[in-house]
Amino acid sequence: MAEKNQNYASPQSEDGILLYYKYAEIPNVNDLVVFYNTNCKSLHLLGRVRIAPDGVNVTVGGKLAALEKHIEDVKLNSLFEGTDFKLASCDSPSNEKIAKECGFTSLSVRVVKELVTLSSQPLLESPTISNAGRHLSAAEFHSVLHSAGNNLESEGQSGGKPLILLDARNVYETRIGKFKTSNVETLDPEIRQYSDLPSWIDSHAEQLQGKSVLMYCTGGIRCEMASAYIRSKGHGFENVFQLYGGIQRYLEQFPDGGFFKGKNFVFDHRISVGSSSSDVVGLCLLCGLSFDDYSSRCRCTYCRMLVLVCGSCQKKDGVDYVCELCKKQSKMGEPVSVIGSNINRIDSTPVNGLGVVELESTMLCKNITSAPEHSEGHGTRPIKKLRILALHGFRQNASSFKGRTASLAKKLKDLVELVFIDAPHELPFVYQPRTTETTPCSELETQKGPPPLEKCKKKFAWLVAEDYNVSTGKDWKIADQPFDPLQYRLQTGGFDASLAYLKNVFSKLGPFDGILGFSQGAAMAGSICARRGKLDDEIDFKFAILCSGFVLETKDFELGLINCPSVHVFGNGGQGKDRQIARNTSMELANKFEKSCSLIIEHESGHIIPTQSPHIDRLKAFLVQFL
Repeated sequence: MAEKNQNYASPQSEDGILLYYKYAEIPNVNDLVVFYNTNCKSLHLLGRVRIAPDGVNVTVGGKLAALEKHIEDVKLNSLFEGTDFKLASCDSPSNEKIAKECGFTSLSVRVVKELVTLSSQPLLESPTISNAGRHLSAAEFHSVLHSAGNNLESEGQSGGKPLILLDARNVYETRIGKFKTSNVETLDPEIRQYSDLPSWIDSHAEQLQGKSVLMYCTGGIRCEMASAYIRSKGHGFENVFQLYGGIQRYLEQFPDGGFFKGKNFVFDHRISVGSSSSDVVGLCLLCGLSFDDYSSRCRCTYCRMLVLVCGSCQKKDGVDYVCELCKKQSKMGEPVSVIGSNINRIDSTPVNGLGVVELESTMLCKNITSAPEHSEGHGTRPIKKLRILALHGFRQNASSFKGRTASLAKKLKDLVELVFIDAPHELPFVYQPRTTETTPCSELETQKGPPPLEKCKKKFAWLVAEDYNVSTGKDWKIADQPFDPLQYRLQTGGFDASLAYLKNVFSKLGPFDGILGFSQGAAMAGSICARRGKLDDEIDFKFAILCSGFVLETKDFELGLINCPSVHVFGNGGQGKDRQIARNTSMELANKFEKSCSLIIEHESGHIIPTQSPHIDRLKAFLVQFL
């Protein structure tokens, strides 16, 4: 608790930033949540605190005196013994946009499953932190690079193995700074996000096996699990070392930069931290001149990853920013595959059809479908269509949702490319016995059997009941009860798995300009919108279209109005009212968004996405602004 006689919010005091992490078994996560909320609020600290069963990751800013007091309070807990607290003085955020985008306009204390997401998909061999690579101090790390590996060999730790320098950061970080030495082979995975690193390690295992791998990242935390993952591969992967305290500690030890050239990208309002050297290793995406300032927050038109665009080029009108990864990955005619339990192919079959149909089945019975991809080559601009990821409703699949939105796709064909995916939770086959009239006297006969199984496709969901059993079986089951229009209230489990699944979809199938969600898919998309800014490195988009949606019971919606361009489509309660998601329920979701950037389209029909005028015209007008 802060001392009452100390004014930790004094404007005359110097500002600072504090970063630290600690891997340790947390006996009571809730106790730490209470501590951080109480302590940080009393000290007027802003930023991010992530607490997992296996440790804590903290980035907070405030007055230096307050940050020093926070360190004192944290050290009283024996869990944090040996923690490396990285404290630095700095200027306050240069503008509100940067402060908000970097998470420094509020305090966010959240419980997560893991401190860093090493992979968005389950790994065959999950690494343990106890198997992480050996820590090297900044001085040791520098000495190894100086002698090009002789240090490790002389200590008998590498057995004379060749040295490899491995950067564990994302490509937008490595653009503005990295370690360089002519005597050591350097590997830059060029990944868009950290969760792509295991796949890169798997595909480059031959380059790593039998070598002494020297890893580094911003502050050290990403190297912990990544080094453990490499070592988990067994024989030939034992010699892994990591820079303790990351680039930040190295630059403190070697203020002239040493072997590090350029600037260190950081995930706070400072954006980057440099040495006393004036070296600029970054280049403007468009003109190719030296440039390394991310403060303008320019992003790739397609994947939304940060790109470097100099001031002169930012003034040019009608220019797309296409990052190097999107340029490499946009190869005409090549399908994109996704590793996952439900995504197995892309079907470029054109969509067509007429009319408005009910979109979500109340009972019953795996595909991923997409229109042609963007093209990019030899300096030509990509074909201009908005790529929208379509999330189906409860007990649907990608194929059925594609068919039922065929009219919508046809009406928007000049503006939009829809990409359909199955949700990650497979549902069991269920049917509701029904009665049929068999005699003029209206005697009733109960249906004796389910529909033919071979004619039915699997059904999926984004959210499931809390007692959901992953083992779905292969046979039909009789539904426990008749269809309940309020069943969506009982489907509250499985969110984290769906979120991890969507991160992988964005990584493998992205970029996407927007998300279209229907019913339960709209509820999922709405929650992602609420996390916008926190997920930009993994799930990034420009807008959302939420049809017959509802609010999930999560803390995502407790942080104020959502600042995301959005369209909310739902029935207005007339004769064709939505029998599954009531108008007021969808309106509740719409009210979670800032009115200045949201559009409401009410229609006279039921559980559908209307395609007749004037509704489709209003939707088109909304989409055109993003072209």
